[in-house]
Amino acid sequence: MDKLNNMQVFCRIVELGTFAAVAREMDLSAMMISKYIAQLEESLGVALLNRTTRKISLTEAGEVYYHRSKQLLDDFSELDESTSQLGRNVKGTLRISASIDFGGLYMVPAIDAYQQVYPEVKIMMTLHNSQVNLSEGSIDLSILVTDSLDLSVVARKIAETRLCTYASPAYIRQYGEPKTIEELKFHHCLYNTDTPHKDYWIFMVGSEEVKVRTTWRFASNNGRALCQAAALGMGITQAPELSVATYLAQGQLVEILQDYRIPTLAIYATYLQRRFMPAKLTTFVDFLIRYFAEIDMHNLQ
Repeated sequence: MDKLNNMQVFCRIVELGTFAAVAREMDLSAMMISKYIAQLEESLGVALLNRTTRKISLTEAGEVYYHRSKQLLDDFSELDESTSQLGRNVKGTLRISASIDFGGLYMVPAIDAYQQVYPEVKIMMTLHNSQVNLSEGSIDLSILVTDSLDLSVVARKIAETRLCTYASPAYIRQYGEPKTIEELKFHHCLYNTDTPHKDYWIFMVGSEEVKVRTTWRFASNNGRALCQAAALGMGITQAPELSVATYLAQGQLVEILQDYRIPTLAIYATYLQRRFMPAKLTTFVDFLIRYFAEIDMHNLQ
């Protein structure tokens, strides 16, 4: 195993956190992964990793070596991709992340359509609601539904949605419909634990954005679970319209507090600026922009 391959193993250990995870990804034994790291540390004459029974952490030398190694590996990858593109062949593995709701509802059909055009591009998608640090290098592209952006990344809008407030007809019959945001304190609210606004809901009062801390009865980090709870009459939820389209169409939820609805939320494809942009990345982002401009997202659910 040459140093370049050892370097790749080392970087994946840093990114995945365990030898076992890297072994599974590379279809090797954990003992073999340990051997590669031992070879790398021996050749360098320094320890790169602190190993305990509970976790792995970087030594000071390991921290420096990881960032330089990551840059070198990215450069090699870009060299391969730029050379392959001379033959007009778009290929490689694209690692993307998306929010659980948007990714689960809309990204799979988009990826399927993209791969019909670019069959040699493999896509690895991770769904979670946590903010991704793209500079760590484990993700190439992050899809965000947000009203605030990290200025250090490139962000291209691929679609948009509205953030609205919803309740079921059954809930309204039992508890009444709030007509003002002040009345929410008398109602059961369903709280999403994994949004940028934390335990606040966002409304517009005239031209001013207002944050309201609701009294929640049921909380989850999964928007689909909250929509289902709202449809069952458990309480009121605030969610992007794209997440509740099916419930609206079936009459299980209705929008309330429409006069306080905030402006449109944008859905962005975000990535780091590079000297050379891989074709797998640029073609995918360009495709998403065209794809979501041409289809009705609500019909994909």
